[in-house]
Amino acid sequence: MPTTRMLETGVDWVEITSTAADWKAADPALLASMLGQLHLIRAFEETVLELAGEGLVHGPAHSSIGQEGGAVGSIIGLRSADGVNGSHRGHHQFLAKAITHVSSGRLDLDALVSSEIQTVLQRTLAEILGLAQGFCRGRGGSMHLQWFEAGALGTNAIVGGGAAMAAGNAWAQKHGGTTDLTINYFGDGASQIGSVLESMNLAAAWKLPVAFFIENNLYAVSTKAEEVTADPRFSVRGQGFGIPAWRVDGMDPLAVYLATEQAAERMRGGEGPAIIEVEVYRFFHQNGPYPGSAFGYRDKAEEASWRARDPLDRVASEMIALGLIDQAGVDAVRAQAQSAMVAAAQELLEADPEASGKRRIRAELWPDVGFVNVGVRGDGSELADATVSDPLDYAATWRDVKFVDAVAQVMDRRMEQDDRIVVMGEDVHRLSGGTNGATKGLFTKYGGDRVVGTPISENAFTGLGAGLALDGRFRPVIEFMYPDFMWVAADQVFNQIGKARHMFGGDNAVPLVLRTKVAMGSGYGSQHLMDPAGIFATSPGWRIVAPSTAADYVGLMNAALTLQDPVLVIEHVDLYAVPDKVPEGDLDYVLLPGHAAIRRAGNDVTVISYLSMVRHALEAVEQTGVDAEVIDLRWLDRASIDWDTIGESIRKTNSVLIVEQGAQGTSYGAWLSDEIQRRFFDWLDQPIERVTGSEASPSISRVLERAAIARTEEVVAGLERIRTGLGQR
Repeated sequence: MPTTRMLETGVDWVEITSTAADWKAADPALLASMLGQLHLIRAFEETVLELAGEGLVHGPAHSSIGQEGGAVGSIIGLRSADGVNGSHRGHHQFLAKAITHVSSGRLDLDALVSSEIQTVLQRTLAEILGLAQGFCRGRGGSMHLQWFEAGALGTNAIVGGGAAMAAGNAWAQKHGGTTDLTINYFGDGASQIGSVLESMNLAAAWKLPVAFFIENNLYAVSTKAEEVTADPRFSVRGQGFGIPAWRVDGMDPLAVYLATEQAAERMRGGEGPAIIEVEVYRFFHQNGPYPGSAFGYRDKAEEASWRARDPLDRVASEMIALGLIDQAGVDAVRAQAQSAMVAAAQELLEADPEASGKRRIRAELWPDVGFVNVGVRGDGSELADATVSDPLDYAATWRDVKFVDAVAQVMDRRMEQDDRIVVMGEDVHRLSGGTNGATKGLFTKYGGDRVVGTPISENAFTGLGAGLALDGRFRPVIEFMYPDFMWVAADQVFNQIGKARHMFGGDNAVPLVLRTKVAMGSGYGSQHLMDPAGIFATSPGWRIVAPSTAADYVGLMNAALTLQDPVLVIEHVDLYAVPDKVPEGDLDYVLLPGHAAIRRAGNDVTVISYLSMVRHALEAVEQTGVDAEVIDLRWLDRASIDWDTIGESIRKTNSVLIVEQGAQGTSYGAWLSDEIQRRFFDWLDQPIERVTGSEASPSISRVLERAAIARTEEVVAGLERIRTGLGQR
């Protein structure tokens, strides 16, 4: 019979309930400000539902009515420099943070709505209606609310999508030498999501000042919490990561405030993250102006029992009992809040002359349709003062270097010159520079705060990098050991990083570099060997560089680390050990977007390629004797590609062969050929030819792997097809 011993985590997990003594001891100004914020948010949400009922809200209207106590209680004590982010149901958190910012957390109940608060209410309502005066110029709407000045980092329509970015913001706060903190709000659904749990682990391992604030409203859309998890006490999740947790009645704003104050003391003191779980109740359905009982998943008795615990009534009754206000005063607070919302709506709406008794949005307030693509990425003006040089034009002294050593050396130079740069990834700090030597010497020289080895947790550390980039105090360089791992982090890569600038109004800088390597031919199989260029080229927001020489790598990486956009830097393992050369000197030059390289001039066909396939293309040209012009793209994304060089070549040769190594399905050349055909169709004498790998991903078998990818032989075959076409002209 084995000996059994009960184990304990040793991690605090407590429940806080306010007492009459707590209410008596509370600062009357704090209670008054709570009451004022609660009524402002409630009146705001009632107006949103009213407008949604009139068909004036395009898209969802996720009301927070009933849940205001958690937001107000946790935010009213924060600084403007503290950050908050949340999910699709985030009006109350955004407003609580914005109102706390403009009022310094203190409201006068006799004059509740200052001009600054009125502006906050109107701009927030305008954003939800999709209007130009909104905080995100109408692009964010109900689910994407952001105001950096107030510490509102952005609400998020992807459930759990903001957790890693909140951790990144907290990383910046900690390493920026502040005692500021960040709170990430999410619900019961996100408590089961991998990115949230990964972020908890990172935050705990690195002692980041971030609170994971769980608004447990008992339901997803219509699914009860106990239907989807064995333990619906969601704050228990912290036990496995060593994170202390507080459980509290979210309908009691003072109890939430007290719990947050305790958690904040821990975070500001450098002890790491916290979890706060509040039990709240949304009075309406997931979306729109009807209660859940209207859809059959809740009954009216349950709804009535929760309405009897309304946080607005709780604060009012406690204040009345303490003699701080009377019912007439409470009614006056509500009237002021409602009047403010009437005024806000009146500024945005007008009577509809075509429908008696109805309203419409004022036409002049809509964004200009010409704004639709503005801000997908920046304009590149930050490169204006860079030291620009193209290795093609360099005529001075060169020095010999292996390609991979150039990768490490240029990063060393940039980190030496810019102490904002932080390198993150799996094993980047070990093995003499990661698995391939690309970060050689950096950890020894710059230490673990700037060369950060991460857990195997791409979703979390990529999202953390996104939070760092949006904060602006640091420049993250994230490494994916293999590009296929982008699928693990796809939400952060594409939904968050790629869309952030545009989604939040076009002004946000997102200075992030993502490094990865194509490893076809190395035998690592179907889940390690893809070329990511085609996926990123068809996803908005990313710039892409793909160097074929060490000298180009230096200039392209320097450009990537100057741009205020996210940049994918693709490397190829076939190039790492190749003897190469770079200009003698400080490695500070920048290779600008829009500058491809002609590696061989010719007249019969334009061959377009990148990375190691440039060399294979040149070899194939020599073997076939075709008079081809070989273009090395260097920049691959829509905004940065050198259409002038491509167009000039096509007008000369009248035929195109696009050469890449990877699979057909994720092909970069598919996008490129479509774009070339639309731009240069009149100069093409035959269909565009393409060399790619097979449909299948590369396999482990050496023979099958070779059959799945393109190299010199496949380019030779492509050139022969072109030659046949030339002979038939």
